[in-house]
Amino acid sequence: MRAVSFDSSPAIRPLDHLALAGADDAPALLLRTGVLTYKDLRSRIAALSGWLRHGLPGGTGSGPGARVATWAAKGELTCLMPLAAARAGLVHVPINPLLKRAQVAHILADSGASLLIGSPARLATLEPGDSAGVVRIAGEDEALAEARALDAGLPPSSAAADDLAAILYTSGSTGLPKGVMLSHGNMWLGACSVATYLGMGPDDRTLAVLPLSFDYGQNQLLSAWYSGGAVAPLDYLTPRDVVKAVAKHGITTIAAVPPLWVQLAELDWPAETAAKLKRLTNSGGALTVDLVRRLRALFPQARIFAMYGLTEAFRSTYLDPALIDTHPTSMGTAIPHAEILVIGDDGSLTADGEEGELVHCGPLVAQGYWQDAGRTAERFRPAPATSRYGGVAVWSGDRVRRAADGLLYFVGRRDAMIKSAGNRISPQEIEEAALATGLVAEAVVLGVPDERLGQAVHLIARAAPGSSGSEEELPRKLMQELPNFMQPKVIHWRDAMPVGPNGKIDRTGLLKELIG
Repeated sequence: MRAVSFDSSPAIRPLDHLALAGADDAPALLLRTGVLTYKDLRSRIAALSGWLRHGLPGGTGSGPGARVATWAAKGELTCLMPLAAARAGLVHVPINPLLKRAQVAHILADSGASLLIGSPARLATLEPGDSAGVVRIAGEDEALAEARALDAGLPPSSAAADDLAAILYTSGSTGLPKGVMLSHGNMWLGACSVATYLGMGPDDRTLAVLPLSFDYGQNQLLSAWYSGGAVAPLDYLTPRDVVKAVAKHGITTIAAVPPLWVQLAELDWPAETAAKLKRLTNSGGALTVDLVRRLRALFPQARIFAMYGLTEAFRSTYLDPALIDTHPTSMGTAIPHAEILVIGDDGSLTADGEEGELVHCGPLVAQGYWQDAGRTAERFRPAPATSRYGGVAVWSGDRVRRAADGLLYFVGRRDAMIKSAGNRISPQEIEEAALATGLVAEAVVLGVPDERLGQAVHLIARAAPGSSGSEEELPRKLMQELPNFMQPKVIHWRDAMPVGPNGKIDRTGLLKELIG
C-alpha cells in the first residue's frame, strides 16, 4: 500500500483529533438526553479511551491493534467509539444494529474482536458460541458508567496515518460480509474532503439518519466534527420523525439514500422547517430526474449533492449542485483527495463517451480486506500507469462513461450485488439462509428494479422433496435468520430451475422473466 504521511499535508491528523475542532462551548452532539459541547465531547472521548486502554480486567482488549466491536443503536456510545477506540490505539468494528445474531457471530469471529459493547436487548439474542472469542461483553450504559468512574482519560493520540483505525463490514457479491480496513489517514481525509466540498462550517447541524456502521453513515459524524459543527443522531421509525428532528434541532444538512428521499419528498413539510435545510446529500443509488425535481420544489434553498462511493475507497465522486438541474443523472467528478479514472478492457484510459471500469486512486483507498488476501488482490490492484498517484487503486467493477465535459455517468455493475434501500446485499447469503432451512432444494436471489427501493430482493425457490408447507414456513424462517432489509419482497416457487449451456442455473434468464 502507498504510505500516507501526516507530514505530507498539514491537514492530516490522527483521527481522534477531530474532537479538537470546535470551541469549548459549541454544541457537538445533540442527544435525546441533552447536548454535549465540544468540551464535553473531548472529556468523554478521553474517559472512554482510557477505559478501553486500562479499565478492562487484565488489560483485556487493550493491546495495540486489538479489535473492539459495538452493536447498538445510535447514541452516546456509538458516536464516541470511532474516536475513543482510535485514541486508545485500538481498531473499531461497528456492527449494523439491524443485523441478527448469525451475521454478528460471523463479524465477531472474522474480526477477532476481544470486546463487544452493545444494547442489552441485542446482546440477549446471542447464543452460546456466537461470541466464542470475545473476552468481555458489556452493555453500552455499563461501559459509559465504568469509563466515567475510572478517571483514567487519555490525551490526544500521535497515531501514524497508516495505522489501522476501523474495520467496516460490507457485503460482497458472494459469501458473508467482508471487513474493509480503514486507516487514520483514510478517515481523516474522508472527513476533510466531504466537509470541504459540502462547504460545512461551525454553524451547521447534521442529522445522522444513516447507520454509523456504514462509511457514508460514519462520515456524518466525522465531517461535521471536522468543520466544528454539531450532529444529531436519529434512529427514525417513520419519515415524519425526520421532519420533527429537523425542526427540533435546526438541522442544516441531511445525508440519505434514494428510498428515504422518496419518502421524505412525499410528506408535507412546514415551510419554516423545510427552509432550515441548506444541503441534501445522496449516495447508495442514483437520484431519478423526477425525484430531483420534487426535492428542488420542496427545498428550493437547499443545495443537492448527488454522490457515488464505495466502502473500499470511501467516496469517489460528487456532482456540483449547480449542475443538478441540467445533469441530474450524472455522478459528477472526483472529490478532493481522489483521482477517478475510466479504464477500458485494454488497460488504457477510455475516450470520451466510451464505457470502462471506474478505478479510484489516491490516499482515500482503503488498506484491503481484513485477513482476506485473495479478495484483496482481486479488488486492490496496481493503479493504471496514467495515475498521478500510482500505488494501489480500487478497481470498482462498476462500468461508467465520461462525457466530453468531464462528467461521469453510471452504466452498470459488473457483479451481482443487490443494492436495496441503500443496503449492499449479498445474494449468496440469502440463498444459503434459504437452503439452510431444509425447506428449499434450490434457491436463486436476484435484484429486480424497484421504484422505491432501487432494487427489490426476489427469491426463486424449488421446494425440497418431501417438504410440506414450504410456502408458508419459508418466510417465517427467513425472518428469524436474516435482518429486515435482506427479506425477499417476493418468493417465486418453481417446480424446476432453468439451466444454461454450462449446466448452471440460468440467472440471466430468470431475471429477464421477472422484469419482463
